[in-house]
Amino acid sequence: MKRARDMHPSAAQHVQEVRMAVKAEGVAKAGEGRRREQAQYWVYFDGEFKRYGDARLGLMTHALHYGTGVFEGLRAYWNAEHEQLFILKPREHYERMHRSARVLMLKIPLSVDELCAITVELVRKNGFRQDSYIRPIAFKSSEEIGVRLHNLNDSFAIYVTPFGSYVDIERGIRCMVSSWRRIDDNVAPARAKITGIYVNSALAKTEAMENGFDEAIMLSQDGHVCEGSAENLFIVRANRVFTPPAQDNILEGITRENVIELLRTELGVEVVERSIDRSELYVADEVFLCGTGAQIAPVIEVDHRAIGSGQVGPIAARLQALYFDIVRGRNPKYADWLTPVY
Repeated sequence: MKRARDMHPSAAQHVQEVRMAVKAEGVAKAGEGRRREQAQYWVYFDGEFKRYGDARLGLMTHALHYGTGVFEGLRAYWNAEHEQLFILKPREHYERMHRSARVLMLKIPLSVDELCAITVELVRKNGFRQDSYIRPIAFKSSEEIGVRLHNLNDSFAIYVTPFGSYVDIERGIRCMVSSWRRIDDNVAPARAKITGIYVNSALAKTEAMENGFDEAIMLSQDGHVCEGSAENLFIVRANRVFTPPAQDNILEGITRENVIELLRTELGVEVVERSIDRSELYVADEVFLCGTGAQIAPVIEVDHRAIGSGQVGPIAARLQALYFDIVRGRNPKYADWLTPVY
């Protein structure tokens, strides 16, 4: 059989079109398989456990149109040696979710203890034996038109799905400073995980990826470094670590708090919370991002400028190794960070 490059142009084009069609068909079949599997996942929705395929919302749901919801993201890590799935800091996530709900005048009809217990039960019902992601969401569920927060019904749900790495945390990632500025506290409070706010992140992330980068770094309205599209940010200069403070419109990240604790107590590194200039990214010895999704993500390039040696730096590498030992239950000193499922 002739290779495509040896064929007449029209014949080669036809072969290419056939190959693309076959590939598209394969992708479609795989997607349909995933949807059928997902439909059988257990979810928690307004007081009941039900299948994902049975949990439905109307097209007029308020949160769909106006972003009037708050959410959390929790990771559960599988330890094959002990055949155990560990949920990382569920209490801290649900405490923050209650705080976010107050900002948006939402009522979550469950205490933190109840939310933790329901989450363990839900994950156990799904029976996942791999790294997973847990997404609780509270939202305005009235099916009516009207921009407001008051006099609306509230709903609450949790779903779970298998989940691997959000970005490439092994080799490091390439970032660009986004042209989109981070939303300001007096516009919509960035310290709360409000669904509608994440359009700001989506704009920055897509801009970065369409320009050939892995992730965006966003600046605050006054031009200081803020965070990634969905991650907190740290830089290393002369063996000191700096991270933007809460007043620079960052999300008050739980992983960020974990990282600060580990840097100080385990790595013996000084951590300073202060505003960071854009140019400090370029001259930093290391830059890394962190978050529930991103975990510990070293940055090896910003705006086509290599960070340090252009490789994963020593502090980020040590931190990453320590972090994964902890979250997979291999470091008994931090057993209280974890809630076992099985």
